[in-house]
Order: sequence, then C-alpha cells, then structure tokens
Amino acid sequence: MDVSENNSELFEILCAKLDLSNSAAVKEEPVLNDALSRIRVDLVIEDGNNRFLVEVKTRANIDTIARLVLLKELFRNQNADLSHIFFVIASKIFTPDIEKIASQTNIKLVTIPRNIEHPTQKYDNIPDNVKVSSEKAWKVITRLLKEKMTSIRQLSIIEKVSYGWAHATVKSLINQGITTKKGNYVSIYDTNKLLNGVAWERPFENLYAGEITIGYPDAFKAAQELSYILKNKGIKFAFTSYTSGGLYTGYAIRHDTVYLYLEKKEMDFFINTFKEPENQGIKVRIYIPDREVFNDTREKEGIKVVSPSQTLLDMAGLGYSGRDITKAMVEKYALL
Repeated sequence: MDVSENNSELFEILCAKLDLSNSAAVKEEPVLNDALSRIRVDLVIEDGNNRFLVEVKTRANIDTIARLVLLKELFRNQNADLSHIFFVIASKIFTPDIEKIASQTNIKLVTIPRNIEHPTQKYDNIPDNVKVSSEKAWKVITRLLKEKMTSIRQLSIIEKVSYGWAHATVKSLINQGITTKKGNYVSIYDTNKLLNGVAWERPFENLYAGEITIGYPDAFKAAQELSYILKNKGIKFAFTSYTSGGLYTGYAIRHDTVYLYLEKKEMDFFINTFKEPENQGIKVRIYIPDREVFNDTREKEGIKVVSPSQTLLDMAGLGYSGRDITKAMVEKYALL
C-alpha cells in the first residue's frame, strides 16, 4: 500500500463502510495463485477468513466491473470458496448504470472522498530495513510496548502514521527477531535486541554539546529551579536521560549530574547565565535534539521532562551503561 496518509485514510473508509473488524489488514503479498497471480487488484484486505478484492477508481466504468467479473469467474473455475471472497469497487463517482450492473453481479460499491489518492499494493517507497530509532518507527514501537499486543492497523490509527509505515516497521522488527506475529496481532519478543538496535543506530552521546557546573548541592533541586527559571524565560528545554528516567521509574540515580535538552541557539545564554567559575556543584550535561522533543513534555515533581517515549529512546541510546534503568522503563512503560 502507498505510504501516504491519504491511503491510510482510504483503508479506514473501506473498513468502516464494509463493516470490517479491528483485525482487518492489507495483505502485501499476492493471494492469487497460478494463472490468477498476474491479475492484480489495487488492494487486498483480509479480515479473518474473508478477503476483499478492491479496485480503486476516480470514476468507475463498465471495464472496472468487467475486470472483477472475470476475476470472479477465474476463481470459480479453480473451485474457490466464493462465500469468503468479496469484490469491491471504491470510486469517487458512480453512475446509475454502474450501480445497477454492480447490484446484478454482486459487486460492492464504496464511495470515497475526492481527495483520496490511488493506492498500490506494494511498499516500494519504504526501505526493507527500517531504522528502529527513526521518528515514525519509534512511535510504532513504543505504542507496541504500551499495548503489549495489537494489530498493525491499530498501531497506524493510534500513532497517526500511514499503514504502510506501520507495516514496514513491524516487518523489519520481525526480520530482526524483535517482534513476533500471530494472526493479525504483533508483540515485542526480544527487548534486548530492540535496545541494542537503538544503542547502535542512535548513541545518545552523539547529541552531547557541552557541560557546565552550576551552584547547587543537589541534582533534584537544581532541575526544579532550572525548570522554573527557563520556563519563565520562555526557553524551550526539557530534562532527559537519567534525570527523566529516574523520575518516571523511581529508580535511584546519581545525584551530581542533570541531563538537559536545549536548542542550539540557547546554549550561550544558558552557559553565561548559570556557569559557576569554581568547579563545585552540580554538573549539567547539555544535548542538542535531533528531532522534536519539546512538544510532548511532562512535568514531574516540578521538573519539565521529555515524554516517556523520548526518555526510553535516549536511555536505550546509552547502551549497557544505562541498561538497568532502561529495562525499568520498559517494564513500567505501559503504565506511563
């Protein structure tokens, strides 16, 4: 299926109008055999034992119906069980003649909005090996951690990524032995492989920009006061790594350092304002984000922290040095 959001919308429209279950999914590989394998339709949707063969047209015509009627006859010649195969035309326009003929040939018609793009059944624009730490893939992965077991369709809907991307991410995870698939449902199988993959792809320390010492005797108090000051100054910031991970999990962490995301343009202001001339106090390790981390922040005990998803990504990026607290995040993630 094409990776555009419009085609994800098309899938949702078809599911609603055909009254499909939450387990319905687009089937990537051909479901037709032998002579039928060269005859393609735009979408093949499986819902339990039922298959829906869908042609998508801007304006349906006689040729569209004739194509599906021929396909139906070929199935019949192969003694296929047609009680579980449904033939569908999704189109922006249907004329009265088309509606009449479709009714006579038992072809279902679904009217779709005019802004829907045409799908394909292949995922040619999506790489075979999706990076687990990429923004879209990580949204799918952390949702899967939260739900424990769910369908690709639900991952796509909840996280608002295209069905194609959700499918490609899960397929890549299965190939790496990170997830398993049973029927239409997937679940995380090996969290160690997942965490190792993140550490390899996106080492957190690659985002490191600098370190200063500030005049506070306690990391927790320092993070609270910095949150208050920076928020009042209208500066984009958020604490991450061990600081946010400790707050989310209650895991004991070191008390001499805090970990802070700042925009690059705010570095000079922060250093000039808070740096102590004497090297005594709390260390602030500063990181420049490689993606949007400020829109989904939370406040924990007066400290502004990145989301659980971003915290887990950053913690995993620490590798084995942060593995204990990272595993604690994984264990508690469904509750965060």
